Amino acid sequence: MSGLIPEFPMNGVVTVNRVILKEKYTLDDLEEHVARLCENVKTYHSDTGFVGGFVLANSGNISNEGSTIGQAVQSPLKDKEALIITFWKSFADHEESHKSDTFQPLFLKVLELCENGNEEIAYNLLWSGKAYDQEEAEAAKKAKMIHAA
Repeated sequence: MSGLIPEFPMNGVVTVNRVILKEKYTLDDLEEHVARLCENVKTYHSDTGFVGGFVLANSGNISNEGSTIGQAVQSPLKDKEALIITFWKSFADHEESHKSDTFQPLFLKVLELCENGNEEIAYNLLWSGKAYDQEEAEAAKKAKMIHAA
């Protein structure tokens, strides 16, 4: 189990869709269409490999501490870009979900909003974890002081 998405198997698959909205659409439009699509996936595919997911909207913030490609202060894709991330037991399960008669019409509605078409990339999980609680963090710091080279 990954700890972040309960019941997600370590050999599961994560899919990522990158959506860039056409000028005439807003995040509200995307949120409405994606909510319908996600509800459909939960309803019809929770028993056929779907484990969970989330949708992220570009906040506009760019980390100057974590970026090495310049010192921009705001992303030009703020409120125009989103990532749709889903977790599946297998890639085959994911692919079958897209063939569903109930899924396809909703998927096409989301694609109408996208200026970049769609490329959905599947990833294999290499690491996942959650933050330590206070006691675990203190123990980890002490262990590092004793055993760090």
